Amino acid sequence: MTDDKIIQLFFQRKEVAIEETHKKYGSYCFKIANNILNNKEDSEECLNDTWLKAWDSIPPTRPIHFNLFLAKIVRNFAINKYRSKHTHKRGKGEIVLVLDELEECITGQSDVETLYIAEELQNTINKFVRGLSERDGNVFIRRYFYADSIKDISNLYHISENNVRVMLSRTRNKLRIRLEKEGYI
Repeated sequence: MTDDKIIQLFFQRKEVAIEETHKKYGSYCFKIANNILNNKEDSEECLNDTWLKAWDSIPPTRPIHFNLFLAKIVRNFAINKYRSKHTHKRGKGEIVLVLDELEECITGQSDVETLYIAEELQNTINKFVRGLSERDGNVFIRRYFYADSIKDISNLYHISENNVRVMLSRTRNKLRIRLEKEGYI
């Protein structure tokens, strides 16, 4: 079933919309959550929360890219669940590494400042990623949006793990410079 037909089912408030969404995007969304949480039960809970959030959001929202709409929802649920479970201790999941790697680009902001400029920062990062080469942009997104491991990215793009690390390091440095120029750091 096409995304447009599924979205139309949401607009018609037909519960089959959730079933069709799960059939088409269940494994995709589960992988995103599980990359962050590394826990089957928690990932499945995030999946169920995602379907409910989609149900509550459509209508009035009509997503242009349904898969990205769902990815963003499940990712946010997974990160929130991860943070709530690891408030006082650091886990061994990939998300710790991902957040640590990105932290070097955006340190120096308090929580209040970060919240205040979040939308502008998001726009700047989106423009930055769109300005990268296709492969560099895809590697950056796979690592920092989908929380894919270095090994998975290496296998996907048929490059060495070291090459992936170097590429990500250079991209983070470019991002840090861009954020400094724009006054975020």
